[in-house]
Order: sequence, then C-alpha cells, then structure tokens
Amino acid sequence: QPNHPLAPRRSATPGWGGRAGQYLTVTVEVDGRRHSRCYSPANAEGVQLIELTVARHDGGVVSEHLFRDARPGMTVGLSEPSGDFVLPAQRPRRLLLIAGGSGITPVMSMVRTLQEERGYDGEVAVLHYVRSIDDACYREQLALLPDVRVLHGCTRGPGGDLDGHLTAAHLAAAMPDPDAVYVCGPRALVEAVRAHHPAPAAESFAPVPLTIPDSPGEGRVAFSDSGIDVADDGRPLLDQAESAGLSPQSGCRMGICHTCTRRKLRGVVRNLTTGALSTADDDAVQICVSVPVGDVDIAL
Repeated sequence: QPNHPLAPRRSATPGWGGRAGQYLTVTVEVDGRRHSRCYSPANAEGVQLIELTVARHDGGVVSEHLFRDARPGMTVGLSEPSGDFVLPAQRPRRLLLIAGGSGITPVMSMVRTLQEERGYDGEVAVLHYVRSIDDACYREQLALLPDVRVLHGCTRGPGGDLDGHLTAAHLAAAMPDPDAVYVCGPRALVEAVRAHHPAPAAESFAPVPLTIPDSPGEGRVAFSDSGIDVADDGRPLLDQAESAGLSPQSGCRMGICHTCTRRKLRGVVRNLTTGALSTADDDAVQICVSVPVGDVDIAL
C-alpha cells in the first residue's frame, strides 16, 4: 500500500545483525537539525534488507519528513540494534503475539523469522488491535502466511474479527493456553495483557506520562558547553535545550534508547519514568525524561 500512511520504507544496508523484535535508532537531518527516532524493523532475522514502517503523525518532525522526502539514495543514520524484546533461543511450542497499532512491526519480524526457520513447527497466533480495519498495517501480508492464526480487534469501529479492547474472550479466541505471550503496544494494552498473563514478554512504546516535579520553574538550567543559561520551565531537559536553540542527539524521547544521555555536572533532576532523583554531581542522566529540581548544570 504505497500511499498508506504506514507504508514500508526500505533501506538496503548490508550486514543486518539484529534479532527479531529489536529496534534501531534512525537519525535524519531536517532543516539543519539532526533528529532521531526508534523504529523496529519488520524483516526477518538474517536478511540484508532492513524494512522500516513509519507511522505518520500530524506534526511529527521525523515521520512527516520521511513520508514526504524519503526516496532512493537518501542517507540516514542507523544505530546498532538494541532491545531485549526478542524471541527466546528455545522457541515456544504455542506462541501468542499481541500488538497494538504500530507495535505490529516487531511482531511481524518475529513471525517472519519463525516462518523461515527450518524445523520450527509450533503454533503461532497474532492478535492485532487497531482503531479501524483500515489502520491494520500488514493485514495483507499476514493473511498470506501459512499456519498462522491472525485476528484483528477494532477498538473504534466495525470490520475486525473482534470488537473493542482486549478481553479474556479475545485471548481465548486467539489461542487458549499459550506457552508464551509477547505483547508490544500502548501501555494500556500491555497492562490489560498482564491482568490475564502475569509475566508476558512486553514492550511499550507509549509516551512517558509527564509529571511536574515538586518545585517546577523555580531554578535555572545552565547548558555549560554552549554558554546558555535559561529559566527552568518545568519541562524535560531535552525540550528546554531544543527551545534554547540546541540540537542534542535523541532517539525514543521516552527513556528507552539512552541516545540522549548527558552528564549532569551539578544539581538535582527527577526521572519521570522511575521517579528517582539524581543528586550526585557528574552523573549521567537521560535528558528526555529528566526534569530539573532547582538549579541544574548540564554538559551540553
């Protein structure tokens, strides 16, 4: 579906050594600034062609740029593969893969990998939740895979195999009593799966909920390497740096990839993911999910 907002973007890069389910950090230059985002390839392990599916977001700097401008010959930066959302070495005999929205990409990589493995004859089921059936990326490709049970759950419209959000009945329809459950999608979907399966392999790509620190906006933020000093406005340090005209490297912007890690020379910051305080001088912090508590000096 070349005109679909989730249409695959492919880059022929030799030596793909990632495992099914891992992600890459893709860096592009837009209007003179470098921007990085994390994407999970949808291709099987062991192939040279990396298949990336980019969800187009209104106002998304990177996704809009790739949708408009990606073409053969375009140069992008690619990190080494990262992440531990991967299939175990001992393949499960009965495997249920659950995805929400663009979480289908690592699931697609897992399914394709299992399809190409010699000797694997286990049962595989895919349960993919989307707003409407028209949003179901890879629907046609999944339908062509032999011996894979595929169900689509539509949360905001008709047309799917299942209606509404995940329930115990949905899980039973997809695969009763699986040996292993993998889920990739928004945090609400991951938590819903955990209510029925206490220990699924899970990865959530939902943005970190931003909470305001105890004393927002009462200090100053110094970006010492750049000689810039600004009043703290309570936002994460990455957002404040960009507003000050800086272009620090970043990736997922939700505390997963560590691309944005910088040295905090002094001061206290709160991690919005864990709630932990960093109080020590010369400490490494992820500026995408760290907010100042008082005066802070960052090596940037």
